[in-house]
Amino acid sequence: MAAIKRDRINQIAIFLIALVCYAYFFPRWADPNQNSRLNMVVAIVDDGTFQIDKYVANTVDYAKVDGHYYSDKAPGVAFLGVPLYAGLRAVLNLPVMGQLTERLGNSAAFKETLRESGSGVLEDKVRFALAQVVLSFLTNAVPTALLCVLIYRLLARFGAGQGSRIFVALAYGLLTPAFAYANSFYGHQLSAVLLFAAFYLAFPFDPSQNQSQTKPSAMRMFGIGLLLGYSVVTEFPAALIAGILTLYTLYVLYRVGALLKAVPMVAGLAICAAGLMLYNTAVFGGPFKLGYSNSELWTAQHSAGFMSLTMPGWEAASGITFSLFRGLFVLSPVLLLAVAGFVMWWRSGRLRAAFWVALLSTLSMFLFNASSIMWWGGFAIGPRYVLPGLPFMALAIVFAIDPATARQTQPAIMQRTQRPAAWLLGLVVVLSLWSFIATWGMTLAEQAFPSDAFRANPYIEHALPNWQVGNIARSLGTIAGFKGVTALMPLAALLSAFGAAWWLAGSWIARPSGLSRASDSTQADRLSEPARPVTGSNL
Repeated sequence: MAAIKRDRINQIAIFLIALVCYAYFFPRWADPNQNSRLNMVVAIVDDGTFQIDKYVANTVDYAKVDGHYYSDKAPGVAFLGVPLYAGLRAVLNLPVMGQLTERLGNSAAFKETLRESGSGVLEDKVRFALAQVVLSFLTNAVPTALLCVLIYRLLARFGAGQGSRIFVALAYGLLTPAFAYANSFYGHQLSAVLLFAAFYLAFPFDPSQNQSQTKPSAMRMFGIGLLLGYSVVTEFPAALIAGILTLYTLYVLYRVGALLKAVPMVAGLAICAAGLMLYNTAVFGGPFKLGYSNSELWTAQHSAGFMSLTMPGWEAASGITFSLFRGLFVLSPVLLLAVAGFVMWWRSGRLRAAFWVALLSTLSMFLFNASSIMWWGGFAIGPRYVLPGLPFMALAIVFAIDPATARQTQPAIMQRTQRPAAWLLGLVVVLSLWSFIATWGMTLAEQAFPSDAFRANPYIEHALPNWQVGNIARSLGTIAGFKGVTALMPLAALLSAFGAAWWLAGSWIARPSGLSRASDSTQADRLSEPARPVTGSNL
């Protein structure tokens, strides 16, 4: 019982820590990518149309059809934002908005974050920005924090210890580009959540977990189909991973003799596909026509190859991996543990189907990004096109840091007594610190993501100068009146309080007494063993 309580506390702590870190910093304002989607939301609710003619001046990401302007982005995030904004609109029209605008205009801390060439603090801009804050929080920050919990929970079925699971979940959420986009009105992170959630729902029926041949319910399969389909509606390249997961789910159904259960999954996929095709037809004139084919800007890029996709090139491949410009392993070297982890995962002989899902999902996003003629992604933190594959990549980290996971064939009692070597612990600490400094340093510098003009070394050209003058992203600390770097102090205090409460709760639970001591010890042993087959009671 104590181990179960500790596990639940870990999940709550992971969720809260991730969510606080995401929500503390506001989404980047005046971001063309986010504005394009938010324009669509506002146009639908306020004007009853997909046309963003009234708002197009705040973005360069738009499509033009028959003299009218539309968002050229995948519509998934915007669709979710419509009911949220409709409910929020009454608040945005209250007189208090004028008072909030006046307060922000008189705030010395807030004024320091404004550009001299800007128009200042205006009520319409504050209303628009507040809508962006709320919608980004609900459509991206909360789901990404839940994704961290799903990673923690899924790794329990891999046989990983609690410490390793906590590290992987928080490393993914806070030490990779997922942190930069977790509270932004983009589609990458929401798509990653939907894809991983579909995998999480299918995995218990994998033959490695489901020795009793338990069959999934029709409702679960329908849900998997909706998740996979809507991931593509949210971010078109997610189709690569959605296809991999569809094949994996069909394999799982075949192994349990339940291929007919694929029908509700296909129904879920079909509903999303039909909705997307109806939208494309209504706005762009055909079920398979996308906004990018009607973009008024970047026409050379969008017309190259297939929708800007060509063959993978060395410049792009090296640029998204080890370059200072957009290199993932320079920004987040903790992910190098995943490279080693995939090797150790294969050598362990365990979870073969899941291995291929994780590896192919990771590689598909890297190949897609390396094939894009605009592989750097404009203003960005790291290679943003690979984001849907990062949670699958993160799973492999556990095989590099947890001896019990990589050596499941040993008796459980021997697994629990093993500890990572001191050199490995030191390496993990160094890689984690580097990832923290680089990811947070780059993400929080200035009021916009780094421009693609900083190609030589954005850490020196962009991040360092802004940190030196205290020009870091607006946050709740800024609203509270803290200037520059001191705006991080409330977050540090809050995280310290969470950490102390987490440790105290764990210490309190770890003090069994009387007759509970033996049962708690037995339960802890069970939780540390590799996951057991699925039964009808734990679906």
